[in-house]
Amino acid sequence: MRLIILGSGTSFGVPVIGCRCRVCTSDDPRDRRTRTAAVVEAEDGSRLLIDTPPELRLQLVQAGVGTVDAVLYTHEHADHIHGIDDLRAVSVRHGQLPVYGPPETIDLLLDRFGYIFDASVAPPPGSCLPELTPIPLEPYREITVAGMPVLPLEFDHGGPRVFGYRIGALAYLTDVKAAAEAALRELGGVKVLVVNALFEQPHPTHLSIPEAVELSHTVSAERTYLTHLTHRYSHADLEARLPAGVSPAYDGLAVSF
Repeated sequence: MRLIILGSGTSFGVPVIGCRCRVCTSDDPRDRRTRTAAVVEAEDGSRLLIDTPPELRLQLVQAGVGTVDAVLYTHEHADHIHGIDDLRAVSVRHGQLPVYGPPETIDLLLDRFGYIFDASVAPPPGSCLPELTPIPLEPYREITVAGMPVLPLEFDHGGPRVFGYRIGALAYLTDVKAAAEAALRELGGVKVLVVNALFEQPHPTHLSIPEAVELSHTVSAERTYLTHLTHRYSHADLEARLPAGVSPAYDGLAVSF
């Protein structure tokens, strides 16, 4: 299997609008971070897309990803869902595309993007709409999606809940503040862990960098990649000081496992 990091930045993205800090003006392409998303690709070519951020079209084009077979949503915040209309091009090729997520996220998609899901709404002449089938998930109940085992895990996002996903040897977690024992048990033995890491100091809704590293050690992940990164830290700075086995993710990173 293969993981492709489409986006590795926070809700602001990097560069941040109007900011002239050393990271926002960096020449290192790894410091250009679009909003967080990923693709998981099976050996047979099947693909799962995790979240649809505002830059989704650009991300998929840059990664050379022309098709996906399903979408997994982590939660309903704007930086994770507002690229949903870019699924038009995907569903034109695929046909009806299943989209999965927490029940409250699915409900919000139905409400906020009713033009997509309301069968009575016809697209304008000469245009089209994304063809999506919404499917709510239950935490800790494994299902098969596009031939891959997907286990939704439940996490605290400083009040709201988010779903992380264990997909075989991979665990993908973003916008996590804390992990309950039930989730930690399911993460045991994971080979590749992707987890959000915001600042050095604690934050009310996200793991800090030290907390993310501690989580990696707790579940004994073989390789860990930090995502949802801010403009406070350059890729090179993080890479130089993170412990062995833990690395900053970057847009376009591809990991086989």
